[in-house]
Amino acid sequence: MKSFIAFALNDFPLIKPGDNIAKTIVETVGKNGLKIEDGDIIVAAQKIFSKAEGRVARLRDVVPSKKAHEIAKKTGKGPKFVELVLKETKRIVKASREVLLVEDKHGLVCINAGIDKSNVEGAGNFALLPANPDKSAQKCRREIKKLTGKTVAIIICDTYSRPFKRGQVNFAIGLAGIKPFKDYRGKKDLFGQILKVKNVAVADEIAAAAELLMGQADEATPVVIFKGLNNVVQFCEDCSADELQISRKEDLFKKAL
Repeated sequence: MKSFIAFALNDFPLIKPGDNIAKTIVETVGKNGLKIEDGDIIVAAQKIFSKAEGRVARLRDVVPSKKAHEIAKKTGKGPKFVELVLKETKRIVKASREVLLVEDKHGLVCINAGIDKSNVEGAGNFALLPANPDKSAQKCRREIKKLTGKTVAIIICDTYSRPFKRGQVNFAIGLAGIKPFKDYRGKKDLFGQILKVKNVAVADEIAAAAELLMGQADEATPVVIFKGLNNVVQFCEDCSADELQISRKEDLFKKAL
């Protein structure tokens, strides 16, 4: 029988700039009566990395550009907030009263460049995404190895809206030690037919499963540990969440925007 276990870490402390995320995870794992083991997959909300890395911006410090003022009129958003979005943006996909949709510097197509107010202290403070989520994941993985001697995988996740469907889902935006896909192409199904397109984004699936335990409000459980997925995923040393991004040429849906 196939199975896995997932644990949300309780009593996870509020993160401050300069905090060591790996050390905090290891200490909190111990306080929860658990042990980190080889093959564990640790999923962490991007916000704890953003806070630790000082990626929290104060609106009062922002000076909006002319472009920010123009887009603010189109969208109804404040020009200072729009300027924050522009600084994190590679390309504006759509700017309207309904949405400010951009391709951010990481290549993610998302609303407001992933800038978020939830669970950020201070009325005018907003969390930006980590500057390089893959590097953040790699660093955390290396430090956990030093602290515990165990080889784990790290997924950094964030919640995004989906095209053509209501609601939001957790996605992987950074990872280390895990291949983001499980590739079935070339394999046979139950009736001997060769699979041609099945390349499952397991990193996103694990991130989405983690959200069931993380929550989005005041749960204060931003880290989930998965055990028992060793036979489901592939571990690797040089994989990146960038592999999950699709080019405009390949994407069948971008023309609909």
